[in-house]
Amino acid sequence: MQALPIRLSPGDDLRQALGLALALHRTEAAYVVQGIGSLSAVELRFAGVDQPASLRGDYEILTLAGSLAVNGAHLHMSVSDAQGRVLGGHVAPGCIVRTTAEVLLTLLPGYRFTREHDAQTGFQELVIRNDPEA
Repeated sequence: MQALPIRLSPGDDLRQALGLALALHRTEAAYVVQGIGSLSAVELRFAGVDQPASLRGDYEILTLAGSLAVNGAHLHMSVSDAQGRVLGGHVAPGCIVRTTAEVLLTLLPGYRFTREHDAQTGFQELVIRNDPEA
């Protein structure tokens, strides 16, 4: 395992930037251990809902965790608004950093994560392969 702290800048798309970090470090498997920061646009998919909710304004990232695979991410996040209300769910594309996002990744050399259709769940699920060449 290798720890990789990163800082995202205003305007960065959260999911896109984390995927880019994975590619730049030539790693095919990683976990987001934790993240904090702020967002101006939030896209969260709530449990049992197909489409993400779109939130605009000033939001604080309270928690961010998940896995990064070569063909996708599975991230969950909780955010709070200016009144302290908290929402959480699955991170969809379009979460835009407002001032900063500080994220700790754990890179897993020797592993390859992919997302593949799972007949039992009907979703793209994590497949873990031990790949010494990765």
